[in-house]
Amino acid sequence: MWINTLHSFLYIALELTVLFVVISFVISLLQGFIPYEKIEKKLIGKNKIIAAFSAVIFAFITPFCSCSTIPIVVNMLKKKLPFGIVMIFLFASPVLDPTILTVMGVILGWKVTIIYTIVTTMISIIIGFIIEALGFEKYVKNVVMSGYEEQQKKFNFKLAIKETIDLMKNVYPYLIIGAAIGAVIHGLVPTEWISSAFGNEHWWLIPIAAIVGIPLYIRLSSMIPISQILIMKGMALGPVMAMMISSAGASLPEIILLKTIFKKELVTTFVLSVVIMSTISGFIFYLI
Repeated sequence: MWINTLHSFLYIALELTVLFVVISFVISLLQGFIPYEKIEKKLIGKNKIIAAFSAVIFAFITPFCSCSTIPIVVNMLKKKLPFGIVMIFLFASPVLDPTILTVMGVILGWKVTIIYTIVTTMISIIIGFIIEALGFEKYVKNVVMSGYEEQQKKFNFKLAIKETIDLMKNVYPYLIIGAAIGAVIHGLVPTEWISSAFGNEHWWLIPIAAIVGIPLYIRLSSMIPISQILIMKGMALGPVMAMMISSAGASLPEIILLKTIFKKELVTTFVLSVVIMSTISGFIFYLI
């Protein structure tokens, strides 16, 4: 049993390593063609719909985890960008990483990935505008955060290699952790137990999974191999996706950082919004 678990880990780790290196390098290389200045102009444009989707695109092309998103949010607030647009970026950035989405497409299937992308995009936009309409901008503190500087990227082969290595240092350990957990689940946890406990389409499993995902702080890169194994073992897709989105969208370290720039009312609203986003997403997968 332990030998099978080791074989499973090596297979998953090797597959993820090859995918991640190739995909992250290609994306880093292509980022040199992205017109960042044009996107920023769209963010402050009068057309709110275009600005909202521009925020999602900006979130997509700036691959950050939930914690490293915060300095970008502070910079956007300093530039007096519309509050709703900033919140859309905050919700979308950690769940719409291009490298991870591509890996998700290969591992979990492109249908799942496309639905995931559309659902998280639309819910991020809706929640961002609702929070703005409710006047939560008044709960933003006057904070200046240092350590972030905007950089204009250019097409550069050596720079793409460097960024791939840097991304590997930051993200790859979580991929390996996810592969290890997935291998243990695959080799040691009985399929019958998972399928009987979590395989039935019980609607209440989805909000529970959404709530459980936040304190776990399992990054999206770790959740993909874990989700693959859980689904293979018979766990329903709805709870899996709810946990994946909540664990990527919010975490305890991020919440602590948010408390430095947001008052408790807005921090609480953010956490509840992530739970709502992941729950709604889980139900959509449940219905599909």
